[in-house]
Amino acid sequence: MSNVFTIILVGLMGLVGGLSSLYLLFGIPAIIIWKIYRKIRYGYSLYD
Repeated sequence: MSNVFTIILVGLMGLVGGLSSLYLLFGIPAIIIWKIYRKIRYGYSLYD
């Protein structure tokens, strides 16, 4: 019974880690592209 709990826990932790990695993989480049777009289109600073 303890082995089943361990497998479920490891799977859940892997899922949480995978989701946060996907967020970073897509989120950071999207923010950088958005800031560059605003800089070109509206002249805003990249640091705002």
